[in-house]
Amino acid sequence: MTTIADQAEAMFRMGFNCAQAVLACCGAGRGLDRPTALRIAQGFGGGMCAGETCGAVTGAFMAIGLMHANVTGQDVQAKSKAQDLVLEFRRRFETRHTTVRCSDLLGVDYATDEGKRLARERGLFKTLCPKFVHDAAEITEQLLSQETRT
Repeated sequence: MTTIADQAEAMFRMGFNCAQAVLACCGAGRGLDRPTALRIAQGFGGGMCAGETCGAVTGAFMAIGLMHANVTGQDVQAKSKAQDLVLEFRRRFETRHTTVRCSDLLGVDYATDEGKRLARERGLFKTLCPKFVHDAAEITEQLLSQETRT
């Protein structure tokens, strides 16, 4: 059986960015259609195209927000739940990878043309990023599936 994490990793390997892969797979079945997820997440890949917070992480944060959002402006409980889940996601991801920052995960300054070139030359998008995407989707699914059980 293919897991959502496996599906996200496969999407990433097909050419979608890290944020797109995580949001599209973790948002499926939760009210977010794939084309909309892909559009929303486009600008978040590669640490928002500048080596900042990993796109797989921001995709996970968006999926968490999909399930727990203050949509009235007054839903303090939903806002608090989303914040708690984001912090728990971050803790779990950092336990596996020490950081959520794209440039630090890759070991190159992705904010620069030189860093982007080095990442491509070293094949980091093929060797490192699939694991980040897989782990981000896996952690997200663990957190959100716990929510439906409680």
